[in-house]
Amino acid sequence: MKRDRNVKIVATLGPASNDYDMIKKLHLAGADVFRLNMSHGDHSEIQARHDIIRQIEAELDSPIAILADLQGPKLRVGTFANDDGEDLVVGAKFRMDLDTTPGDATRVCLPHKEIFQALEPGATLLVNDGKIRMTVDACGPDFADCTVTAGGTISNRKGVNVPDVVLPLKALSDKDRADLEFVCSLGVDWLALSFVQRPEDIYEARALANGRAAVLAKIEKPAAVEAFDDILKVSDGIMVARGDLGVELPVQAVPPIQKQLVRKCRAAAKPVIVATQMLESMIESPMPTRAEVSDVATAIYEGTDAIMLSAESAAGDFPIEAVTTMNNVAVEVEADPTYRNIIDASRRVERTSVADGIVAASREISEATEIAAIASFTFSGTTAALVARERPSVPIIALTSNEVTARRMCLTWGTNCVMTGPVERFKGAVVAAVRAAVRQGFATSRDQIVVTAGVPFNQAGTTNILRVAPCEERLIYRSEPDDA
Repeated sequence: MKRDRNVKIVATLGPASNDYDMIKKLHLAGADVFRLNMSHGDHSEIQARHDIIRQIEAELDSPIAILADLQGPKLRVGTFANDDGEDLVVGAKFRMDLDTTPGDATRVCLPHKEIFQALEPGATLLVNDGKIRMTVDACGPDFADCTVTAGGTISNRKGVNVPDVVLPLKALSDKDRADLEFVCSLGVDWLALSFVQRPEDIYEARALANGRAAVLAKIEKPAAVEAFDDILKVSDGIMVARGDLGVELPVQAVPPIQKQLVRKCRAAAKPVIVATQMLESMIESPMPTRAEVSDVATAIYEGTDAIMLSAESAAGDFPIEAVTTMNNVAVEVEADPTYRNIIDASRRVERTSVADGIVAASREISEATEIAAIASFTFSGTTAALVARERPSVPIIALTSNEVTARRMCLTWGTNCVMTGPVERFKGAVVAAVRAAVRQGFATSRDQIVVTAGVPFNQAGTTNILRVAPCEERLIYRSEPDDA
């Protein structure tokens, strides 16, 4: 489906977007990728949403990516004798321990021995999304004595964050492993891995997925920011999960981190999603705030691959309006001459291979001459990703005979994914590219396009050919592409 923008939109499905009509409307409004949140909904609900997406994909003949977001370990306090919880004031002493007795105003169970193993005096504990803050005074293998430094009401099963230490917890819980196997058997395209702290956290997910889905690391902890370069190397993509980052880090630190991570992902030619609270007010309002619009625009100006809606499309009152707003902001921003200036100025690429040179040349040719589009034949998605890394000013048509690649590329900036039959010769590839460009509305018979490909075909990492091809009628209507 031809979009009038390059940045991709990820929409989370949920109670507000649970049926065929709504999901189809969301896709037509601009959603390129649908997120299935494994924290909510049982397997039957997840499968129903998955099946609807694939039905719409087949009907519209338009590749759609599905992202399954694994829950990750959830760290929560236990219960209180008073169901309403207890009020903690600044300066109060409070203990967390492994005793399962219901809590009171002086203590509560924290049923995660791994936290106590990692804590040290001076560490910070955050409760209820950071609304309550405590400093650890003393700790042992089964307790932590704390002083409250930011007060509030603590109640049953509120979440706990430990920003100062790397916890000896794996990123995959037993639930996550079961969910991973289930969604991979369905055929999702991307897995989002929560609670990533180190590159080793990615290894298990990759081994379990075994190539059935690409693995995307969610950056939501300070430890992941510190180890980001190594995490990026072993991940297929990145999500900047600003909600949890803003809990565990000072809020003013999040915007610079976002910029740094987006640029590193761009340089590595790996897709990056900016997520969380992008249009939060649209959960209850048909109009966003001006600050939210500016936030979305900032991510687009940075050149992020995708921007994401969470509760706005999953549980809000205005899911279609939220997607439409995000789409309209993207179209407006990308039409701004300043956008192109920023994108070009922020291009930082070390070119070390033939493929790097080919894709760089394709962009430069498109900028120097009247080129309507860059058509890139790609088997694994690498070539199209490299073209997208250049952030060209003309559309990118990613042609592939691999359905898995077509779907995964829906997350990559600027790529318009088109399924094509197997191609064995470059002449046939040129004809197929010209036909796709004209059929999809990216070019006319009077235009030229750049075609990149790798010979031999249908092998990953072989990009070695570039050609400027006229979109002549003899190519568009030729009955035998390989004889062109």
